[in-house]
Amino acid sequence: MKIIVDISDAKCTNKEQDQIITYSLGSCIGVAVYDSSAKIGGMLHYQLPDSRADVEKSKKNPTMYADTGMAYLVKKMIAMGAEKKRMKVKIAGGAQMMNDAKVFQIGKRNYAAIRQVLWKNGMFIDAESIGGAFARTLSMNMADGRVCVKAQGSVTDL
Repeated sequence: MKIIVDISDAKCTNKEQDQIITYSLGSCIGVAVYDSSAKIGGMLHYQLPDSRADVEKSKKNPTMYADTGMAYLVKKMIAMGAEKKRMKVKIAGGAQMMNDAKVFQIGKRNYAAIRQVLWKNGMFIDAESIGGAFARTLSMNMADGRVCVKAQGSVTDL
């Protein structure tokens, strides 16, 4: 079954037949997390780097931000039986899109934010497809945890 992760969304599964996928990663970042021992995976698609920008909004939708979104995803996966120390993290996105040119640099800020959030949690990025000026699609196959990125017409394993 294909599980679609929307913008400002996170989903988890432990079903080997599932594929988790998110589309339209421009300046947003998609985070694929997989615990191979427990066979539990999850994906986050967040828009903004820091929930302190709008605390009330982050309470309503924690998955909009890197910090609260990762906390939400990890907590959900642990509740399903995953262990943080076994989680492999792969990310994609963080592009500089057309209206973002050197003004807000949301893509770069999103990338810096996820690195900091993961580091504070004792987690690290195992593979990434970051930057550029193009959108990406991120998918994870639950049977083996394989993560792929589709960008500019080609598919690459992370």
